[in-house]
Amino acid sequence: MRLYRLPKNGTVDSLELVEAEVPKPARGQVLVRMRAASLNYRDLMVASGRYALGDVPENLIPLSDGAGEVVEVGPDVTRVKPGDRVSPNFLQTWIGGDLEWHHNHSALGGSVHGVLSEYGLFDQESLVHLPSHLSFEEAATLPCAALTAWNALFTGRAAGPGQTVLILGTGGVSVFALQFAKLAGARVIGTSSSDEKLERVRALGLDEGINYRTTPDWERPARELTGSRGVDHVIEVGGPGTLSRSIQAARIGGWIHLIGSGLAPGDAINPAPAMRKGLVLRGIRIGSREMFEAMNRAVEFHRLKPVIDRTFPFDEAKAAYRHLESQKHIGKVVISIS
Repeated sequence: MRLYRLPKNGTVDSLELVEAEVPKPARGQVLVRMRAASLNYRDLMVASGRYALGDVPENLIPLSDGAGEVVEVGPDVTRVKPGDRVSPNFLQTWIGGDLEWHHNHSALGGSVHGVLSEYGLFDQESLVHLPSHLSFEEAATLPCAALTAWNALFTGRAAGPGQTVLILGTGGVSVFALQFAKLAGARVIGTSSSDEKLERVRALGLDEGINYRTTPDWERPARELTGSRGVDHVIEVGGPGTLSRSIQAARIGGWIHLIGSGLAPGDAINPAPAMRKGLVLRGIRIGSREMFEAMNRAVEFHRLKPVIDRTFPFDEAKAAYRHLESQKHIGKVVISIS
């Protein structure tokens, strides 16, 4: 089989396409013929040596999000069978319940080898079945970005009719949050650096858009669009550069879902405004297999289609990374493996 490897402390340019033996599944394991993978901002951090949420092994097989077909199972496998269409969960050992620290050591494409390979070997407990109406390329967008948005909006105080959700930017998590929030009947306000991007996501259901380049104090119009009450949920993907504005945009008792770029050493956020408003600042670490299965039921019921900006062939994986890095995309960047 062919697969990509990433030297430790490498760069995107150091990605290497190599050949290896197809592995054999042991007890409880499943061999999956990977058909597609998708990229997240995290993958750029891993490639550049900036990923700080776990030890990255040398010669890592990168990427966490993939979809494929079961081709062989080991002894005692009962959850899947050959021919099933599946995705592995981002955190391999987080099946359900609360997130425990040890789950972080099972993160695909970071702490353990990922999915940018023609075949992958996974524990049966980590796999979920794909929504039947999605292609492999579409399903490969779900494990990280979609599940993060789902966890944020529906596993704490659920978003619903009469509420307002603020999304930042037009990347994978934000676009999925838009789609899920609209399914729940919520109003969605979004920010972007581009009027063109805002017009494109309006076609997906965005109710109001704010260009943060022309309106750098975007928290003010976000509040004004809610009658000065503030938004109920913020999908906070910007980290220290946007968090203080997100706090100002939120209503009293609102929820800010912390996703993506966290605080770097030496960064500081004044907690007083959040305290005065009684805000809930909730860190989102993707989600469990239980959450993934619940989300997939909703995706299938509503026949939701992920937004794919561009799909690259397997041999052009580096170009896919570069496209994501350019920040010109809306939604997800996908690599077709089949």
